[in-house]
Amino acid sequence: MASDAAPGCEAAPEPAAGPARLVLVVACALVDADNRVLIAQRPQGKQLAGLWEFPGGKVEPGERPEAALIRELREELGIETRAPCLAPLAFASHAYEDFHLLMPLFVCRKWRGFVQGHDGQALKWVRAGRLRDYPMPPADAPLIPPLIELLGP
Repeated sequence: MASDAAPGCEAAPEPAAGPARLVLVVACALVDADNRVLIAQRPQGKQLAGLWEFPGGKVEPGERPEAALIRELREELGIETRAPCLAPLAFASHAYEDFHLLMPLFVCRKWRGFVQGHDGQALKWVRAGRLRDYPMPPADAPLIPPLIELLGP
């Protein structure tokens, strides 16, 4: 057992006691031919409206994460992709006030169709090094460094 805490871990708060509802959400870093990542702005009327996020959504009961992401990309953006085109990169684990979010991030470079927002959301193609310029939900922030490492600034 190590006696010294890792740098930055010594002041980390302990998770809150008691059961938290676990919500599994999948996210996708769509990467275009210019090595830019697609982000979507949450529309007005939704929780965290105005913040930018990676496309994706909730995994339904009995649904595999890849199948959920394929469905969400079709519904949100009007594009088609397949499971072999989704490469897992990282995940976020974030405690919100009333639930705990677990969010795997997949990278996708191949899809069919023209990317367009079907839920009224604004879309932007952004270099990985500029993702921090856009306000994002707290759970999305830990996903940025692996993207910068993969794609460069």
